[in-house]
Amino acid sequence: MSEGTRLKKLIMQVVNNQLRANNPPETKETLDRLISEGYTKEEAKELIASVVATHIYTIMKEQTMFDKALYVQQLKRLPEVPYDEDE
Repeated sequence: MSEGTRLKKLIMQVVNNQLRANNPPETKETLDRLISEGYTKEEAKELIASVVATHIYTIMKEQTMFDKALYVQQLKRLPEVPYDEDE
């Protein structure tokens, strides 16, 4: 298994854990909203995973803590995917 495949699997695990624990609840709300907008469940989870990946990258790059408010804000903007605003 390649590093990229392993990383994607781990990020999808984060998404699934958030959905199972309903924490934060906005993850499930976002999943339901995206499905109602016509995305498949898998596509919706991958969009959510893009937000998770962005946050992991930012936390590692800037050595900061998880910013729940920003995370929720980016979930609400999906299907517009997050990006690094510095670039």
